[in-house]
Amino acid sequence: GFGLDIEATANVFDQLVDIAAAPDAALQISAFRYSPVGMSGIRSVSFELNEQVAGTIDHIFCQAGGGGLAMGTAEGFLQLAAEEAIARPPRVHAVQPVGNDTIATPLRDGSLVGRDVNCTTKISGLQVASVTDADGAITACRNTDGTGYLVEDDHVWAIQRRLAREEGIFCEPAAAVSVAGALRSLEMGEVSPDSTIVCIITGSGFKDPPSVEKMIGEATCPLIEPGEVSDHMT
Repeated sequence: GFGLDIEATANVFDQLVDIAAAPDAALQISAFRYSPVGMSGIRSVSFELNEQVAGTIDHIFCQAGGGGLAMGTAEGFLQLAAEEAIARPPRVHAVQPVGNDTIATPLRDGSLVGRDVNCTTKISGLQVASVTDADGAITACRNTDGTGYLVEDDHVWAIQRRLAREEGIFCEPAAAVSVAGALRSLEMGEVSPDSTIVCIITGSGFKDPPSVEKMIGEATCPLIEPGEVSDHMT
């Protein structure tokens, strides 16, 4: 039940915290709540985007499980704005699958904190039932005037397939969530198509083999097995 059930997930995290309290031990979990020093590097995403994107970025869409990526990205741009390196931060939006709505709805509805949920999404990598960095993500995104978006699993898989076939971007479903959120915002009329929009795409498609099978299941092109390749070469 880890990642899906609230109680089971909380129990695992509690035990890990206890174990990591031992001398010469550290808890290496990708969440500011548990590994703030390591996760501080996430802010460099903002610094690199600021260097690489010409002009002003209007919106950034971040997939969110625990919320650390959205939190770090928003904090990085807020830091740049505070240092007057940019005139204003882009609006950083948190995008989640409907079945793991710990951040998106609270952020959109004006809540100050996230919420635990019994996770039902099948999007691996974003199955985080308990609140980890949700509160920090909500605060940071709201300080950029960002909001939350929810997307359906089937839509995410469709976007993953489109990214691979139309853009040559082979990402895992969790990474495609950001693009699904951007498209959702355009459908809702909340973001102008003329805006400069950045979607954070992280993990490779190799992280989720079942989603690859789903992606190519209806493909009509012939597939060559490794053994057949050597036969053709000889």
